[in-house]
Amino acid sequence: MGKKDDRYYMSSVKIGPKGQIVIPKEARAMFGLEPGDTLVLLADTKKGIALQTADKLNPLLRRVFQQLPGDEEAEE
Repeated sequence: MGKKDDRYYMSSVKIGPKGQIVIPKEARAMFGLEPGDTLVLLADTKKGIALQTADKLNPLLRRVFQQLPGDEEAEE
C-alpha cells in the first residue's frame, strides 16, 4: 500500500518481533536514505511518532543548545 507524488508518500509498516520496521523502498529513495544512515525518532503521546534524518536535525539542536545558559564551550 503506498501513495506518492512529488512531495508526499504514505504506506503502512509492521513492527517485527525485534521491534524493527522496514522503511519502504520508495520512501528511502525519496529521502536518499542508505544503510547505516542515522534517523532520530521523535514521539509525542498525543501526536504520534515521527522520524527525521539526523543531518537535518543536528543544526537545529546545535542552535538550541547554544542558546542554553551555562556551557560556554558548547558555543564554540
